[in-house]
Amino acid sequence: MNTDGECTTQGLDGLSERCAQYKKDGCDFAKWRCVLKIGPNTPTPLAILENANVLARYASICQMNGLVPIVEPEILPDGDHDLKRSQHVTEKVLAACYKALSDHNVYLEGTLLKPNMCTPGMSCAKRSTPQEIAMATVTALSRTVPPAVPGVTFLSGGQSEEEATQNLNAINQAPIRRPWGLTFSYGRALQASVLAAWKGQPAKVKAGQDELVSRAKANGQAAMGQYTGGLAGGAGQQSLFIANHQY
Repeated sequence: MNTDGECTTQGLDGLSERCAQYKKDGCDFAKWRCVLKIGPNTPTPLAILENANVLARYASICQMNGLVPIVEPEILPDGDHDLKRSQHVTEKVLAACYKALSDHNVYLEGTLLKPNMCTPGMSCAKRSTPQEIAMATVTALSRTVPPAVPGVTFLSGGQSEEEATQNLNAINQAPIRRPWGLTFSYGRALQASVLAAWKGQPAKVKAGQDELVSRAKANGQAAMGQYTGGLAGGAGQQSLFIANHQY
């Protein structure tokens, strides 16, 4: 992108044909991830605008082919920024995304948003409580995400399993109007304890399955603001942060 290490996600060429085939094959949902970074001079307006337009074009193509687009503008947790800076950047990115979605005539009721939670950077010395993270996150959403959007499915973004669950629970208890469903779409924060229990061994498949059920139930409770804590798991408190996470 000719800026400070910023990027966008390619693949729009031929996407309509691929979506048509995915629909024939039985798919109903699709997901597209664009990544932004917080730094002294990033994300730049160029990166925000370009990624918002890419996500909007993807969403439009999905809907033309009968798929529900999951829109994922991820702001990486790398850096030493504080919670206030995370919230500010999240608001700027989401505002640009929903402007672009509107410009591309995307039917918001037929979309899902998969954003980061507002959290301090992983190198920030001042950590935040789940309640502080919840207030920052829901405030950012309330300022940028239209009520027409039916659901917000958070990514875990390198948080430990327990952090991701506790923060989701606090988000669903935040004393702010929340017109969207607020739930989880975790990768690492659903898998770490499962993989630790399974270890790739046939004899431990049941242990891995039990761990997955426990973690899923905990997050299901958190999505209703009813999680009481206490689920350790084999990797419950382990940091799952990967610097400059790519896939």
